[in-house]
Formats: sequence, C-alpha cells, structure tokens
Amino acid sequence: MKLSGLVERISGEGAEAWDIHITAQRAANAGEDVIVLSVGDPDFPTPAPIIDCAVQALQSGDTHYASVPGRDKLRDTIAADFQSRTGVSTARKNVYVFAGTQNALFSTSLILLDHGDEVIALEPMYVSYEACLQIGGAKLVPVAQPADNGFRPDIDLIKAAITERTKAIVITTPNNPTGVVMTRDELTSIASLAIEHDLWVISDEVYTDVIFEGEHISIAALPDMAKRTVTVNSLSKSHAMTGWRSGWCIAPTSLAQHYDNLALCMLYGLPGFIQEASIHALTDQRDASLAMRDIYQRRRDLVCSELAKARDLPVLKPQAAMYVMVDIRHYFDNGNEFSRALYNATGVSVLDAGAFGKSAYGWVRISFTLSDEKLTEACRRIVQFVGTLS
Repeated sequence: MKLSGLVERISGEGAEAWDIHITAQRAANAGEDVIVLSVGDPDFPTPAPIIDCAVQALQSGDTHYASVPGRDKLRDTIAADFQSRTGVSTARKNVYVFAGTQNALFSTSLILLDHGDEVIALEPMYVSYEACLQIGGAKLVPVAQPADNGFRPDIDLIKAAITERTKAIVITTPNNPTGVVMTRDELTSIASLAIEHDLWVISDEVYTDVIFEGEHISIAALPDMAKRTVTVNSLSKSHAMTGWRSGWCIAPTSLAQHYDNLALCMLYGLPGFIQEASIHALTDQRDASLAMRDIYQRRRDLVCSELAKARDLPVLKPQAAMYVMVDIRHYFDNGNEFSRALYNATGVSVLDAGAFGKSAYGWVRISFTLSDEKLTEACRRIVQFVGTLS
C-alpha cells in the first residue's frame, strides 16, 4: 500500500539521532547502570505553586474546551512579558498559544512555507527542524555556522544561500546544541538581508531564560523587523515544564486568522488548566527560572572542568542553554560511532551532534540536566573511555 510523500519529509538523520537515547532510556527505566546525557529534559520539578495552580483549576472543573487561540489573560500575559523584555509593542492579537515551541514552529512553517519555497536554516540546528520546515513541501537550505568559527553565524554564507525562491530564514538564539548567543551585530546583519530580500524570519528563542554570558536580543526588536518576524517560545526550559507542552508564537496580526484556522483542525486549544498554570508561571513564578539558570551555570562549569582532564577532547563552553559540545574528531570520524562506542563501554549516552547539521560532524552534544554527582561520574567514565582510546 502506498503512503504519502509526507513520510519522506519527516524522516532523515534528525529522527535517527534519537536511537542511542531511546536505547539508553529504556535501560535506565529497567534499572541498569546507565547515565543519560542525550536529552535536554530538566531534572528539576516544575515549581510547586505552578502545579498547585493547575490542580486547583482541575478541581474547579476546568476540564472543558478552551479558547482555541489561547485564553485572553494568557495571551495578554505573554504579550506583556515579551514587550517588557524586548521593547516591541505587543498585544493579545499578536499572540497565539500552541502545544510547545515544536507545535508553534510546525504550524508557522505550514502557514508561511509552500511547496517549492526555500527556507534557510542556520545549522547546527535542532534535530526536528528538518521535518518541521519541510512538512508542507518547502526545501530546507542549511547554512553552516562553522565549527572553526565557534559555530557563530557566517553572514556571507547566509547571503550566498539566498535565491529567488527563498521565503524565510530560521534562527535559534540561544542555540541548541551549541549554546551560542547571537550578538546585536550578527542579528542586524541577518535582519538587513531579510529586509533587502523581503524575507520572513522565524526566531526560536526557547532558551532565552538560560543565558550565562552575553545578552539576549530578539531580532523582532530591530528596526522594521516586527512585521516580518515570528518568534516562538515556551515554558519548557525556563520553568522545567517540558511535559506541559505550553508554548506560543508572537507574530504580525496578518497571520492571526491563519493560525486560528489551522488550530481549529489540528489542536483545538490548549487545555484550560495548563493555560492557568502558564499564567501563574509568567507572573507570580516569573523568577523561578533564575535559580535554575544559576544551577545550570554551575553544572556547565563542572562538566567543562571535568572533561578538561581528557587528552585531545576540546570542549566548546556554551554561553547559554544546557548542553556542552565536545569535539571527538581526534578519536572517531563521526559522533555516531563515538556515541555508540561510549555507551557500549560505559553506559553513558550522549547525542551525535552531526544530526544537528554537517558543520557539527565529529562533535557530540552532552546535556548537563542531571545532578552534580551524576555529571561528575559520567565525565569520569568519558575521560576513562577516551584514555583507553589514547
């Protein structure tokens, strides 16, 4: 029996990258001696007041259909939060609530990108971008942020990739997997290209609240960019709410009706009790992310310090997010071989960074979302493993 062409567009290296993680997670669930550093799921519990808010909403009967675009109060809260952080004039009509950043990005690609369009995506990029951006038949055009330049944007390469079919540029700042935070100059250069060629910009800013060094600047805040920028974000990383699936996009009002029509046949509204908890997270619990950020920074420094004990294993110290990129090219040709050998020898799972883009071939991504004790033990095993290779 034949299947649709969709199945080809949602497969690829990005989807395959999770094989080693799935194997490790199953082993961990079975009680085996493994340490899972291959996923960015915070080990912190969602703050108790946020959980209490959701429970109270459930107990009060908030279990029926909710407003499809999101409740007015939540959209107002998201708009006010974004405006206070960026200075961009933002109202309820600019905000649409989705089931996480992933769903917001998926929906945005369906609305903006048509069959035959090209969309430039700066890589390394999150592994699901390949499928999300090509879901409607558009062509993904990856543009490297070269490893020898610290995985920072190369404006000349971006400019060279623009064609008459280019419809949008997708950026992620702070970046997953590299932890790079784009500077104002870098964003201004990208904005200039978008304006010159009349392109949309889709900006994934989910790690905004997990910055250690540098300043987060939203590209929508640059002159003439709010009208051509869709910003996606969520509470997943800032408030340890990955499983709540509370995300949103902030976009020009010209897109509002189209988001509404799409959500009617796909999502039909985020559950009300989750929306109530999200309002609480963005108001009374807004600063909960600060304590988590400080712990992540300590863990980052711990991992970088411990891995420095290994020979010929360069580490890129991230400015943000919850991952460390490690160059393993001295020992293996690619990260997939290293990841499998490491797991088989030590029970430590890391992610092949090559799945995030060709510029990350020969690197692996290590998540520091576990306790100091587990991270120290995992690094010890990695250093010992590399020592056997030497």
